[in-house]
Parts: sequence; structure tokens; C-alpha cells
Amino acid sequence: MNCELLATCSALGYLEGDTYHKDPDCLESVKDLIRYLRHEDETRGVRQQLGAAQILQTDLLPILTQHHQDRPLFDAVIRLMVNLTQPALLCFGSVPKDPCPRRHFLQALDYLQAYKEAFASEKPFGVLSETLYELLQLGWEERQEEDNLLIERILLLVRNILHIPANLDREKSIDDGASVHDQLLWAIHLSGLDDLLLFLASSSAEQQWSLHVLEIISLMFRDQNPKLLAGVGQGHLAQERSTDVAELEVLRQREAAERKTRALQRGHRHSRFGGSYIIQGLKSIGDRDLIFHKGLHNLQNYSSDLGKQPQRVPKHRQAAQELSAQRRSALSVRLFLRDFCSEFLENCYNRLMGYVKGLLLRERAQQHDEVYYMWALAFFMAFNRAASFQPGLVSETLSVHTFHFIEQNLTTYYEMMLTDRKEATSWAHRTHLALKAYQELLAMVNEMDAAPDVAMRESSHVIKNNIFYVMEYRELFLTLFRKFNERHQPRSFLRDLVETTHLFLKMLERFCQSRGNLLVQNKQKKRKKKKKVLNQPVASDNAPCIPGGLEAVWPSLVEQLHCCIQDPELSLDSMVPFDAASEVPVEEQQAAAMVRVQDCLLAGQASQALTLLRSAREVWPGDVFGSQDIPREEEIQLLKQILYTPLSRQPRVEEEEEEEQLQVVQVSEKEFNFLDYLKRFASSTVVRAYALLLHTYPQNSPHTNHCVAKMLHRLAHDLNMEALLFQLSLFCLFNRLLSDPAAGAYKELVTFAKYILGKFFALAAGNPKVFVELLFWKNTAVVREMAEGYGSLDGGSSHRPPVWSPEEEAQLQELYLTHKDVEGQDVADTIVAHLKAPRTRKQVICHLVRLGLADSVRDFQRKRTHIVLWTGDQELELQQLFEEFQDSDDVLGHVMKNITAKRSRARIVDKLLALGLVADRRELYKKRQKKLVPSNWPKGEEALRDFCQKDLPEEEGEEDGENQEDAEAEQAQGHSARLAESLRHNLYQEGFSAPLLWLQNCLLRVADDREEDGCSSAVPLVPLTEENEEAMENEQFQQLLIKLGVRPPASGQETFWRIPAKLSPTQLRRVAASLSQAEEEKEPLPEPLPGLELKVLGEQGLEAHQTEHQAQALRCRKEAGLVFLEVSAGEGALGGRGQLQTTPGKRQLLDSEEEREAVEGRDNAPESGVPGIQKKKRFQMQDEDENNNGPEAYKEQLTVFRW
Repeated sequence: MNCELLATCSALGYLEGDTYHKDPDCLESVKDLIRYLRHEDETRGVRQQLGAAQILQTDLLPILTQHHQDRPLFDAVIRLMVNLTQPALLCFGSVPKDPCPRRHFLQALDYLQAYKEAFASEKPFGVLSETLYELLQLGWEERQEEDNLLIERILLLVRNILHIPANLDREKSIDDGASVHDQLLWAIHLSGLDDLLLFLASSSAEQQWSLHVLEIISLMFRDQNPKLLAGVGQGHLAQERSTDVAELEVLRQREAAERKTRALQRGHRHSRFGGSYIIQGLKSIGDRDLIFHKGLHNLQNYSSDLGKQPQRVPKHRQAAQELSAQRRSALSVRLFLRDFCSEFLENCYNRLMGYVKGLLLRERAQQHDEVYYMWALAFFMAFNRAASFQPGLVSETLSVHTFHFIEQNLTTYYEMMLTDRKEATSWAHRTHLALKAYQELLAMVNEMDAAPDVAMRESSHVIKNNIFYVMEYRELFLTLFRKFNERHQPRSFLRDLVETTHLFLKMLERFCQSRGNLLVQNKQKKRKKKKKVLNQPVASDNAPCIPGGLEAVWPSLVEQLHCCIQDPELSLDSMVPFDAASEVPVEEQQAAAMVRVQDCLLAGQASQALTLLRSAREVWPGDVFGSQDIPREEEIQLLKQILYTPLSRQPRVEEEEEEEQLQVVQVSEKEFNFLDYLKRFASSTVVRAYALLLHTYPQNSPHTNHCVAKMLHRLAHDLNMEALLFQLSLFCLFNRLLSDPAAGAYKELVTFAKYILGKFFALAAGNPKVFVELLFWKNTAVVREMAEGYGSLDGGSSHRPPVWSPEEEAQLQELYLTHKDVEGQDVADTIVAHLKAPRTRKQVICHLVRLGLADSVRDFQRKRTHIVLWTGDQELELQQLFEEFQDSDDVLGHVMKNITAKRSRARIVDKLLALGLVADRRELYKKRQKKLVPSNWPKGEEALRDFCQKDLPEEEGEEDGENQEDAEAEQAQGHSARLAESLRHNLYQEGFSAPLLWLQNCLLRVADDREEDGCSSAVPLVPLTEENEEAMENEQFQQLLIKLGVRPPASGQETFWRIPAKLSPTQLRRVAASLSQAEEEKEPLPEPLPGLELKVLGEQGLEAHQTEHQAQALRCRKEAGLVFLEVSAGEGALGGRGQLQTTPGKRQLLDSEEEREAVEGRDNAPESGVPGIQKKKRFQMQDEDENNNGPEAYKEQLTVFRW
């Protein structure tokens, strides 16, 4: 011991016989010990040294009992005892996992258990009871603050002593024996402290101690069973004796059966050579049959696991241990506790529980104090129901509000158990307490329903009508079964959950039978898009048609302009050329200002057009709106050029920005069907939980086994789903049950096992595949297929690919080999025309690739027909422009803007590669830097046209005509994309639209967070609603998550799926956009611009027309983060034959099967003079190196609009 601690303890005094002599410095020494404890380190060394010295047993308790008249010393000793006896968990925060801190924790726990043994005497509690009685005799006007502190410290000391757990290894107590805790309770009873606790609980003047009293009472009855406690007495001893006799009879039957089996195994004659046998059909390590070297009587005990080292189960995968075990205390203690419960119910329960609930609702209690409230509710209601059943004694907690309070806390606890993984065991314990309270509420209502009193039956009817009507009460048990985790929740929780579910279903079934029809509440979650209209001061669509043309309007405008230019009062402050509230920067609003000027001219408002032009000149100086010293005649000519130039415009009303997506809960009523509700329990998760509890049928109570058998019988017989229980682990359990010598005690289970086995062998006679189905847990769809035939559910599914017969495959192969080398025709179109069965071009191509006749889908791309040759002058101009802008940030963009003969991006790139000016097309990618507008722009009409087109985003790194990807990789990616699209379509068809929307919102939220924080880490997908939980357990939904790049939970380490850290915000938004495709396909495409005659357009006119459409498409999708690919006139404007070519990345086609077939149908249609609007197609572009964040890693999702 430390020298200072040793000197301080020596100055307390000494014990001579039974008399303790205190030193003069005793009070100061006690205060010094309190000061040492206040400043101890993390190892709690001071506390351990005082425990090793037994300072409480040898000094503090004698001082407490013999010198309690010294009030200052008594107060100091009580303070020191409260500090020394506080729980070890409170000292260390939690149970340490490291060996050294855990050793300190266990040592402190041993000292606390020694303190508890020292307090198991009447003297200390007699002094505490006497002091507490004197303090409570004082009125509120006489009681000082020191008195209230002393009352609270005495209650805390009693609480700490009762809270110390029992040392089972040291005590080794049995039922009806007196343990240390029983001795402590008996000392409390002899000292009269129990009467003071009842007084504190019943007195309205002492309400401030209600939570302390409730906590002490909960610790007093910690190991007691309320039903057994209520039956203590002479009349119930016979019942206890009969229960013990039944248990002994089961054990005797098993022992007699084992003795008989051993007798039959003995041979009639002893032989030194027992013999060796060959077991036919059972292979050994090699290919030969197994050789058995023991007698035949031991053959039935043979197992391949004999002699093997059992596999060690890691700690994080071990089943949860029971926190407390119930036992029967000594009879005298049980009689005292029974009387205490009766008095508490009669005088204290309603008042105390009402006041405590008020504190909890007003949040005036400490954290997690509601667990004592729920424990008291469950214990005393169970005691009242088993003892005398007087609902008036527990009327305070027998209401719908109490059901709601318990359900809310139960939901909170299991949600926290899923999210707070470190404290999952504590949250599971609280969940168990809430479930016990909910069970007792249901049991009390069920007893009231059978009571002879009419008013009591009406009250129970009102409560049942409320709890059966609300959806949350009905869905609670399904959620708890799905959330059951054997590693955190003990077997007792599963037992109580099964019994509560059995009671709820029995009450609900009886309630439905007593009424003709039952209307219940139904809640549906629907998403609601909150949209914000962008009020851009830009005219929508194209310029209005002017009768007589622009030539008829310009003369009148010239006259007005001459008058306005000579007007000296023309003010520039009346017109603002930009929108300060817009999210678009001011530098990028030049095109909108130019359109506003043109609108004013078209409307005949020359003065406003001139004012707006001059205001724009002040904001954006340069040559676009003219120089500052521009002559008047040139200014008029500039306005004329603006009037005659076709400008790109943005739609006003059709462009909307989605701010957020809200989930609106719609509440409605529907007629309740009990069988439909019971079908919700027909899932492998629920059946696995029941099977887990059934494995311990010898240890279960008869009522628990009945609850399990009843639920399984409901699923098998009432729902006709016997195949749901065709599982090998259940059959092994049935085999053990049928071979159990004490099977006569489990008649219900034996009958049910025979019923299931009979159904299985009857089905196996017509379907031999059920033997393989034994290896897997099944859902309702598989159960139906097993009964009705495999493939019976595929008839109504239109999303599955068509099946090719062997004859059709042979015809396909023959046609392909015949026409693959024929020049001047498309192989796929020819095969489609000659096939007997109707197939689309896409289906034919995909099946050719699947059969291995073709390497990739790219082998069947249609040939380009619109090819424009380069002249020598055009090649020279291209070379000069490339040399001029070679050092700029956007080489290809400047070349396309300044080249005379307008070409598509892909044609220019191909020509630069052919001329040898660049070695790789990656050298033409745009640098990620914004360049200012050049000051030396050319003037005139061409400058205006270039200016209006300069805001169009460039495709960064994706060009047509690039075919460098490996064929096998392309084929695999195409198959993966089709699989992902098929999964998404299936999930929409099955009603998983809300979970898909939740997944999309999660991806977008993570993308925004990663952009703001600048760093990324794996983010778990935590489903908090029942619908999302069902989706996360769905096999197709999990396959879709894998295809989207979401990582499944690691085995034994994680529970939730996680969004990997390697996915960038751009990739996350791309994946989220692919999920919303089914809704985007329903949105109307932009209308073609009015007043545009496509028939007379030449190559350049069609190019300008197409650029306008691209500008509109860009603005429509700007908020979605998409990049649009320009399509030239020769590559898809007229003929619709343009095909998208990508860089050597991975391309995934994301349109649906119906949309692809529709596109193929249009491809097969004859060409017309006027191009129609084709559906949009989406390609998901993904670079081969996903971690590349350089300027070349900017491939994003592309959306192509073909006109």
C-alpha cells in the first residue's frame, strides 16, 4: 500500500474486540481518503488498495455502527462508503477488453462482492434505517439542505450495495438456499428499511426520491420470478412439488432408456477381437469404402467428426449470455417479498408510476431511467395477475398511452442496437425489458377480456380496438424477428418474443372472429418531389414568327433607334442585364443578355433593346456588345446582326430543379384479413428463429414449446406452406425428438414432427428434387414452385429474356454462317428477316455472342453512310489551327470553333490522328481550368454565332468511332449491364420503388458529403424503415447492390452494406442517375423548336439547328451533373444511324429491355425525309482505372439525344 494511504488508514482508529476506538484525527483521515479517491488514476489504484486492506470491513462499518451519534463523522463515512461501493462499470466506463485493465476491473469487482458480504448484517442497516427515519420525521420547513443530502446518500448507499452482482462460483447457492443477496434482503427487512421505502413511495411530500426508491425496489427483486413469488404459501406448495416431480420423472425416463441401450449394446460373449466391417456407400479418405473397427452395436454412434478438434468460435460470434438467472430464495425471504409486493400494489404503485412517467415524459430524469419504470410495470403487473388479479391496482399503467410509450421505447432500443455496435448488448438488454413490459400489458388485457365484470370486458375491448387498429403495433413483432441477433440478444429474449407473439396472434384472431369485418390503419409512403421553377428572364422556345419576315420589321426599328440614340435622357440604370439572384455566375449570363436584347427588338421595343445593349457593354466589356467608343451607325448595325442571328434559348417553364424528394405518409383504412397478416410471418428469418428456440426443447417450459408448435402449425397447415419447414436442420431436430426416451412428455411436438415428415415424403414421391431443397431455407415463391412445379411462376414475367429452343439455335447458327461473309448487307437484319420465330435485332445479336459465334456486340454495328471527305485546303487549315491552339487548355474546342467547314468532334479527332499531329486522343482532352473570354474575338455575324455556342459543355474524352476495347471485356460488361438493368426492372415490378428511391437518395447524399469534406470513407447503408429492411434482405436487391458497386458486410465484422470509399462523387451521381431511369423514361422529351423547317436545311443549317437542341438538353440536365454528347448531322440527324463510340473504358447500356427493342424497331424502319424524335439512350462510362483522379479521369455518364 502507498505510504500516504497507509498513514491515513492508520489514523482512523483501531478495533479492540468488538469496540472500535477512533483517533482524534479520524474525521480528517476520512476526508483525506475521499480526496484520494477523487484524484485516482484510470487503474483505480486507490480503490484497489483500500479494498485489499479491507478498510470498509475493519474500520468504516464499526465507525458507522458505534459512532453514528457523531454527525459530521457519520456524514463523512457515508460519503466515503458511497464512493467505495459505486459499481465497477461506473468506475471503468465499460468492461475493458485489454488484459491489464480487465484484470483491474475484475479485482475491483471482487472487492465489491466482499463489501456486500460485510453489509449482510442487521447492524449497518439498523443504523441507516434509524437515521433515515429521524430525517423523514422532520417537516419540510425544518429540514436543511444537509439533511436532504444525507437522505440521498443513504439511498445511494443501499442502491450500490444491492447492485453488486453475486459471485456464483464462490456462493454455489441452490434453490431454497440463502444466498448473500437473500441475507441482505433479510437484514433490510429486520431493520425496517422496507417500511421506509414503502413510505417514500406512497408519500406525496417525498416525491423527489421516487426514482431512487424505484431503483432500489428493482434491485431487491432482481432474481425473483413474479409468478412463483405470488404463489408462495401453503396452498401453492403442492403445485411446486408437482412441478418438481414432473421434472424428475422426465429425467428418470431418460436414465432408464440410456441404461437399457447400454445393456443391449453388450455382446453375449466377450471377444478380444471385436471385428472389422466395411460400410458400403460411405467413402473413406480415398475412393474405397470406410472400414469400421468396432462392434456393430457402436455403428449407430459413428460420426465423421469423431476424434476431430472442435472448431473454436470467435468471441464476436458467440451467443449472448444470460445477464441474470432466476432462482428460488429461502422461504422466509420469499414470504417477506410477497407481502412487500402486496403492500406496494395496494398503496404505492399507481401514485409512484404516474409520477415517474411524468418525469420521463418531461425529460427530468437521468438517462435510461425508463428501464426501471418498464421493469416495475412488467414485474408488478405479472404479480398482480398471478396473485389476485385486481386491474384497479395497476390502472395507472393499463391504458393505450402506456402501450404507445412502451412501443416507442422498444423501437428506439432496437434501432440503437443496430447503430451503436459497441453498446449493442446494453441496448439488447433494454429491448428485452421493454418487450417484457409489452407482454405483461397484453396478458393483462387478455385476462380482462375473460373477466366476469362487464365494465372490465368493455375496457379491454376499447384497448384491443386501439392497438389492433394502429399499424405500428401489428408490425412490431415482425420487425423484432427480423432484427433478432443471437450474438447480442440472449435466448430468454427469443423465448419472450415467441410467447408474446403467440399471445398477440391469439388475441387478434379471437378479435377478428368476434367481428364481421375489422378496419385497420394502413400507411403508405409515397415520395413527393418539391420542385423550384427557375424564373429566368429568357423567352421560352424559339423566337416568335414575324409576319412578313425580319426585313419588314427592321425599317421601323431603325427609325426608333435613330430617335433613341439622339435622346440625351436615355438612362442605363433602368435595365439590368444579368440576374443577381441566379446560381449561374454573372460571367456566364452573357448569352441570356443577348437573347433579351433580341426579344426586345422582336417586340418592337427599340429603346429598351438599346438600353440593355449599353448596360451589357458596361458589365461585359469587349467586342461582343461593342466597344465603349463605338460609333452610332456601327451600334445600329450591331443590333441588326443580333436581330438576324438565330440564338439558342432556354425554356422557362419546362426547366425545373429538383431540390429534394420528400416522403409523404398517406394514412388510409383497409379491411383486415388475418391470414394475410399471418403470411407476413412466412419467411425464412422467422422460421429460423423458431427453429433455434426449438433446439432447446428439453430446457423450454411446456408453454414455450406449445407456442413454437402453434406458430409452425399455423404456417404449415393454415397457410398450406409445409414446404417452408422442409429444412435439414429441422429434420435433424425432429429425428432427435422422435428418438428421445422422454418423448412422451412432448406429445404436441412429436405429433407435429410426424405431420411435417409425412407431408415431405408425400411430396418427395412426385418431386425428387425436394431432397436437394432440404439444404436451403426457402421463401414463399420457392415453396409455391415446389408444390405447383418449377417454372410455374415464370409465365407472367415479361422481363425475362426469351428462351431459344435447340431448333431455333441451329437455325440461327446456320443463317449466321451463311450470311456473315456476304458483302453489302447487314448480317443481323438478314437473320431477323429469315428467322421463323419473331425476334428483335438485339435479341439475335445477344444470343450470337452468348453462343460464341461472335466476339462482341460491336461486330454488328451498322455502317456509316454519310461520309464527307476532307479536301487539301481543309487539311491545311486544320493543321494551322492545331499549331495555333496547341498550348491552350482546350485544343479541340478552339479548333472546332474556328474551323471553316464544321465537322463533328469525332471526325476532327480521327483526322488529327491520321495526319500524325497527335499520337493519342487523350492529348486532346480539355484541361480542367476555366479560361476567360478572349478579348480579340472576331466581329460580325460569325462572332455572334460563336458566342452563343461557347457556353455549351464539351464532351471530355468521349468520341465516336473508337473501337479499341477488348472484345471479351466488352461482352462481360454488356452482360453485367443487362443483368443490372433486368434486376432494376424486376425490383420496380415487385414494388421496391421506395427502397430504390431511398438508395438513390443515400448515394446522392454521400456524393454531396464527399465533395464538401474532400475526403471519403466507407458509409454504411442503415435501413430504418420496414420497407427498406425487407429490400435489403431481398436477394435481387442485394445482387443489384453488388452490380452498382456497393460492398456487402464483412463476415463477422459488419452488419450493414457499405458504399465504398473508392467511389468518387461523380461515380455516385452516375449510379444514382441510373436508378431513376424508370421515372425519367416517363418524362416527355423537349418539343422540337417551332418555326423550324428541317426539310430545307443544309448541312450547316442542320448543324446550327442541332446545336440549339443540344443547348436545350444541356440546360435541362445541368443540375443532374450529366454531360451531353454532340451528334453531327452526318452521324444521326437524318438517318438515325449514328452509333456512340467510346474510349477504351467500360460501357454499360442502361436502358430497359422494352426501350432497346423499341430502338431496334426504329432502326429497322425505313428512312423518312423528316427525322423523328428518337428515345434517349444512356451509356454509363467508367474508366478502367477508377482511382485515377487526374485530368484524364473525367468520364461521366452520357445522355444522347438523337433528332
